[in-house]
Amino acid sequence: MSFADWSGGLWPYVALVLFGFLPSEAWRFLSIFLARGVDEGSEILEWVRAVSTALLAGVVANILITPSGALASVPTGARLAAMGFGLAAYFVFRRSVIGAVVAGEAAILAAAWWFS
Repeated sequence: MSFADWSGGLWPYVALVLFGFLPSEAWRFLSIFLARGVDEGSEILEWVRAVSTALLAGVVANILITPSGALASVPTGARLAAMGFGLAAYFVFRRSVIGAVVAGEAAILAAAWWFS
């Protein structure tokens, strides 16, 4: 491989792996080894679950209320309806996260198409 190959098409992918994927994965592997002896019902894991749930809820709320990019062209009511559709699909598909995500994505794509 020449330098032209790296500077042209492959460099963004290498940068993504080096700066996006590997730092995150290092912490994940470290947590596996550190959490081996921790009881699942311990207070520290309950706290970690609560913090991660709050962070996820904050990210979802931020995307719904103050979106950027193409999602900003979809009205707030349609974004909230798509989230509700995904939530309903979660229960319809027997608590399937994949089913809920696919249904919510389909609803937001349909709303984006409808309002464009």
